[in-house]
Amino acid sequence: MTTQPRRLLHDLCCQACHHPKGSRERRVILSRLIEAIIESNLLWRGNEPYYEDALQLTWIYLSRNLCESETGKQYDARISSVTTWLNAYLKRRLQDFRERDRDESNSRYHPTVNTPDPTALIVAEDDIPPILENTRHWIETDPEGILKSIVLKQYPHITCQCLLLRRLPPETAWKDLAAEFDCSISTLASFYQRHCFPQLRKFAQSEGYLE
Repeated sequence: MTTQPRRLLHDLCCQACHHPKGSRERRVILSRLIEAIIESNLLWRGNEPYYEDALQLTWIYLSRNLCESETGKQYDARISSVTTWLNAYLKRRLQDFRERDRDESNSRYHPTVNTPDPTALIVAEDDIPPILENTRHWIETDPEGILKSIVLKQYPHITCQCLLLRRLPPETAWKDLAAEFDCSISTLASFYQRHCFPQLRKFAQSEGYLE
């Protein structure tokens, strides 16, 4: 990557943090930053079926810890570039998913082993149920009719509404969705990331769940 794109990412980080937390200006710049990071091709890529889920967690981590320390250590440009910082987090989340899959596989062969469900632990937190309930209500009612109208090309039965509902905790695994919808995991995950997740992110921002 040339010096100019690196400078662009650095400048966008600085610009985002120049604006107050929760402001429209910061959200706009964060969106530009995410787009620039994707275009830089410096973000770690993987072909695991849960890669898109780990990537979504990475974007949320970025928005919450770039300028302040909310869920982790705040980004420090003196230590690393923003892409190096995010790659470290992304790889940790991918490892978490690998371990979860391994635990689930082991539990099928050893039914007496009681493996804790990470999703259940998250849902148990005091402030999560209303968020999850409100999000599910928004998806199910689809007040503006947007989620029903976004359809996966050549798969008219797959809409953002049905996919978002199936990916809410406790989410249906991508491999199970692929078998159910008769569609490849990569096609489903790409559609989710490009068209469904942005709608979910807009809703979360409008409700103040995400900056």
